[in-house]
Amino acid sequence: MNTVKTVRELRAAVAHARSAGKRIGFVPTMGNLHSGHATLVTKAAQQSDFVVASIFVNPLQFGAGEDLDKYPRTLAADQEKLLQAGCNLLFAPTVEEMYPGGMTGQTRVSVPQLSEGLCGASRPGHFEGVATVVSKLFNMVQPDMAVFGQKDYQQLAVIRAMVHDLNMPIQIIGEPTVRAADGLALSSRNGYLTEEQRAIAPVLYRSLSQIAAAIKGGDHDFAKLRAEQIQHIEAAGLRLDYLEVRQGVHLRAATPEDRDVVILVAAYLGATRLIDNLHLNLA
Repeated sequence: MNTVKTVRELRAAVAHARSAGKRIGFVPTMGNLHSGHATLVTKAAQQSDFVVASIFVNPLQFGAGEDLDKYPRTLAADQEKLLQAGCNLLFAPTVEEMYPGGMTGQTRVSVPQLSEGLCGASRPGHFEGVATVVSKLFNMVQPDMAVFGQKDYQQLAVIRAMVHDLNMPIQIIGEPTVRAADGLALSSRNGYLTEEQRAIAPVLYRSLSQIAAAIKGGDHDFAKLRAEQIQHIEAAGLRLDYLEVRQGVHLRAATPEDRDVVILVAAYLGATRLIDNLHLNLA
């Protein structure tokens, strides 16, 4: 696996693979990789012939007072994980390489409506930062397909909309969330949790599962289901950001008629913000 740090080297390596008739897969990450990321790379390797991954902690998607500076940078360990998962090329640019003119005058990509509410409400500007950097990376790599984790469900919805609306010829694949044995969604931010907090954290997945079971059983009183689980989550010592039942594509409030439903949660455990979701297809 080669590692390149400039757009010029990236483009040359991808052009070489493409000239050999290879289908290009892409997995953008912020590094500090775990086995959830590895499954994204493995999926890309199954669906393409040449897998590019990127590691870039994107300042544009972090708000004031968020964890940009303390977000773990673990390049050597990440390179090993990517190699094992079947990655062919790693693009690991600096901030200067990604934003040579600085970020203030940088053209932005924003996806209205889908970016509002949920994580967008507590992290203003976050999804504009995500859409902008992913748009840049897509133009740099020009992949045939890209893989994203379903754990960041709103992000996946934003990227699908961006690709559709801007006519980007890229297939977007959402890969199911990888979980620890106790149900906690794997996340680079789980490393911030103390042992005691880590033991409490699976309450989020339990709450999602209980709402999902009730909805599958025909209970459509979403307000009641939410209220019950909010009590459980807060009783466990978490500070809730949101718990919502939404339509699975447009993320508007779900109705009893919807067959495609997603339950989304975000909560703080100490200083760490945890998110999770469960997507239901009700036949």
